[in-house]
Amino acid sequence: MRSIWKGAISFGLVTIPVKLYSATEQRDVAFHQVHREDGGRIKYKRVCTVDGEEVPYSDIAKGFELPSGDMVVLTDEDFADLPLSTSRRIDVLQFVGEEEVDPIYFAKSYYLEPDGQGAKPYVLLRDALEGSGRVAVVKVALRQRESLATLRVRDGVFVLETMLWPDEVRAPDFPFLEEDIEVRKQELSMATSLIESMEGDFDPSEYKDAYREALQQVIDAKIEGKEITRPEEEAGEEPAADLLSALRASVEAAKKSRGGKGGGAGKPAAKKPAARKSSARSTSARKSSSGSSAAKKEPAKSRGRKSA
Repeated sequence: MRSIWKGAISFGLVTIPVKLYSATEQRDVAFHQVHREDGGRIKYKRVCTVDGEEVPYSDIAKGFELPSGDMVVLTDEDFADLPLSTSRRIDVLQFVGEEEVDPIYFAKSYYLEPDGQGAKPYVLLRDALEGSGRVAVVKVALRQRESLATLRVRDGVFVLETMLWPDEVRAPDFPFLEEDIEVRKQELSMATSLIESMEGDFDPSEYKDAYREALQQVIDAKIEGKEITRPEEEAGEEPAADLLSALRASVEAAKKSRGGKGGGAGKPAAKKPAARKSSARSTSARKSSSGSSAAKKEPAKSRGRKSA
C-alpha cells in the first residue's frame, strides 16, 4: 500500500506522527466508452455553451448557479481564503461509546501507521483506547474538505472513519410510517422464529460478488473466442396465500438449508414492538408475499442497467 497523507494524531499534549492509507478498494470491472464499429475510444471536449469554443483547463473556474439561472464564479483566491485547516492534524475532540455512533454517518475508512518515532505513543494510545471500549471522535482535513471522523482499533491498527455531517443524512419521510397497521401475534411469532432459524456468526469470506465474477467470465470468454451460452432462468415460485403462510414456508426452507437444525425452537417470542415499527415490517412482508416472482427478477434488470 502507498500512503496518501502524512500528519499527526493530536491527543492532549501528545503528538503521534502517522501515515494514512486507504483501507478499502472497489473491486469492479472498469469499462471505457468506445465506438461500436471499430472500438475507438470516445473523447469529450470542454466546450463553452455561450460561444461554442473549446476551453482549456487554465480558463476553467468553479461556478455556483442561482435559482434565477445567473452564475457566481469563484476563483482560486476565493477558495484560498476559506477557513480550511492545513495543519495536517487529527485532533481528538472526545471519547464516546462505540454504540453511540450510528453507522449511517460513516463515509470512508483509512488505516493509520505510526511514522518515524511515533510507534511507542501510537501503541500506548491504541491499547488504552481498545481497553476502554470507546472510540475517539476527531476532526481532520483531507482532500480539501474538513470532516468529523472516528478513531477505533481493528487488528491492532488505528482505523480512521470519516463521517458525514448531520445535515447530510436524510430523515425518512414515508407515508406508511403514519399508518396504523395491525400485526397479528401469530405473524410476529413466526417472523421471530424465522430470524432465530437464520442466526449465525458473520463471516464475510462466505460471500462473493457473483455478478462481477460472471461478468469477468463473459469478458474472458470473448478474449478466448468461446461461444457464450445464457443460463436458463430459475422457475418463479407461486405467491403464498397470506403473510403467515409465507413466513411459515420461509422458516421451513431455512431449516432445510441448515440440515433441519432450526434455532428458533423452544424460544419465547419477542415482545410486541410499537405499532410504528411493526407497521414497517408488516407492510414490507405483505408486499414481498404478494409479488415474490416479480421481485426475484428485478435485481437482474437493475444490474443490467448498471453494466450498460
